[in-house]
Formats: sequence, structure tokens, C-alpha cells
Amino acid sequence: MARRDIGVAIGIPEPYTSELQGWRERLGDPNAHQIPPHVTLLPPTALRTDDLAAVEEHLQEVASLHEPFLMHLRGSGTFRPVSPVVFVPLVQGISECELIEAQVRSGALQREVSFPYHPHVTVAHEVSEEHLDRAFEELASYDARFRVWGFTMFEKGRDNVWRPQRDFPFDRPLPGPALPPDEPG
Repeated sequence: MARRDIGVAIGIPEPYTSELQGWRERLGDPNAHQIPPHVTLLPPTALRTDDLAAVEEHLQEVASLHEPFLMHLRGSGTFRPVSPVVFVPLVQGISECELIEAQVRSGALQREVSFPYHPHVTVAHEVSEEHLDRAFEELASYDARFRVWGFTMFEKGRDNVWRPQRDFPFDRPLPGPALPPDEPG
């Protein structure tokens, strides 16, 4: 049976994705070019290819239950000594991520996880203690705010690079310029 590795995440928009990607590169993180900056909703999960349609239907249903929300990333945090990771924590959007994560990780994607869910953006992993310290100190004043419009299903390629496969926008459209009403014909 053909299998694929998927994950579900909230992508980080520009210019913040380039900033955070740059940090991972400068710190020598081996995953810098394989994993785009994101907030995980479903960690890497093996999926039978035959189950993909049911998974996409499940994700569409979850997305339809939510509306855009503001996310605010600020400062730095770490999971040390449990895990050698430095991250940028959320200070706004936490409860929305927790609710979406629980719904994503149900139904067709129900699975156990190793750690309690803690929404964050990883900036250093699998690097020296010195680089973890540097990331923690230099990102202490990091600050980014943006609107989250939905989430994305990613797939891990044979080259170990995670690539977006399908976006799942929230049910409610983002605010924007109003379109003029249709002219009677």
C-alpha cells in the first residue's frame, strides 16, 4: 500500500517567514531548508494514499468551522532540557490554535502525540547548545503580528523537504475592499 507523510500547519506570511528562515540558516539548523516556518497543527503523520480524499474532506470540514484570527508572535522560549529546541511563542492566537489542533487531530486524523500541544514556531533544533543559547537571547525581542486565514496540508518529499499540497481557508472571507454591486444588465 502506497504511503505518504503529511503534516498540517499554519504557515507564517512574509516578511516573517524569511526572517525566521534566515535565523534557522544562520544558526546552522539542518532543517532550515527542509521545513518552512510554521505553527504545527498535526505533526508528521504516515497516511495511506487511499485515505487522502477522506483526510482532505476532514480538513475542509474543520476549516469551515473557523474564521480568520490574529496571531502575535513575541519573544523566545525553549523546551530544554526535555528537547533541544528554541522557538518563538504565541502571545495571541493560542486558544484558536489549540481548538483547531484538537479538531484536526480527530476523525480521519485521530492519533496520539508524544507531548501536550504547545503552539510555537521553531527557530533552532538539532544545533549546539551555544547556538540554542544564541537563538534564545537574540530572539528575545522578536515581534510579529498577522492575520491567519486558514491552514495548509504539507507532504514530505523523498528529498525530506516539506512542501505545501493544499490550503484550507477558513469559512469566512478576510476583510478587504468591497466589490461594487453587479450592474443590472
